[in-house]
Order: sequence, then C-alpha cells, then structure tokens
Amino acid sequence: MQRHFHEELDALKQTLLAMGGLVEDQIRRVMRALMERDSDLERIGDQAVNIAQRTIELNPEPQLKPYVDLPRMAEKAQRMVKESLDAFVSRDTELARRVCGEDAEVDALKEQIFRELLTYMMEDPKTIPRAIRLILVSRFMERVADHATNIAEMVIYMVESKMVRHMLA
Repeated sequence: MQRHFHEELDALKQTLLAMGGLVEDQIRRVMRALMERDSDLERIGDQAVNIAQRTIELNPEPQLKPYVDLPRMAEKAQRMVKESLDAFVSRDTELARRVCGEDAEVDALKEQIFRELLTYMMEDPKTIPRAIRLILVSRFMERVADHATNIAEMVIYMVESKMVRHMLA
C-alpha cells in the first residue's frame, strides 16, 4: 500500500511539473506579446488570458510609456512559480519560504506601477483607458505571484505540518 501511495505521489509531482512548465511558458508568451504587441494569444491560462485581453485592447493605441516594471514583475512571478514547484518536488521548505518572501517584491512593483500610471492619468486624462489596462495587467501578474505563494505555503504545510498562510513576510 505504501509503494502505491509513493507511485501516485510521484505521478502527481510529474503532472504538477508539466503544468508548471506550461504556466511558465504562458507568462513568457504573454509578456512577449505585450512587449512586441503581438495578439496571437490563444490557449493561455486564466490570468494570462486576462493579460492577453488587455494586450489586445492596448495594441491599437500608442504605447503609454516604456515597459520596464511589468516585464520585471512578470520575470519575478514566473520565477516564483518555478521555484514553488521546485520546492514542492524536492520538499524544500527553505526555498518555499524564499518564494513567500518574494511576494512582497511583486506587490511593491504593482503598487509602484499603480502610482506611476496614476500620475500619467492625472497629467493627461486621455491616458486613462491605457493606464487602467496596464494597471489591470499588473494586478493579474500579481495574482500569478499570489498563486505561487499559495503553492509554497502548501509545501511548508505538507513538509512541516505548519500553517504559514498570511504569517510569512
């Protein structure tokens, strides 16, 4: 019976890794689409679909500003997804805790993007539709990081039987 359990757990790990790889690719593709203004965004996951929809809406418009923080935010969120899955597979609570700590960086980038775009909107109300879409993109990317954090928190619970949700900073 124990051997059967470990076989099922290994199968679950492989499935989770495959899904994680797909998510990483989706984030990479959607940010490339935003940067290169490409709308070929079929079959991308929930948050990536939301980003893709905003990208399609933004493409006909002139670029509001150079995209600096959004790609950085996407890179961090993508790394968090990968590391949370690595922590799950290797039962690495130290790595899981690092992932949880990185969430604050993504949150800070989202707030920075919001403040910067708010300034654009106040200076020129014609920028409001584009700025709001970019704010939404940052919010969707922040949700990706939140999901990675949830996975990392579950790793800590699974390995140490400690609930750390909302306790790590």
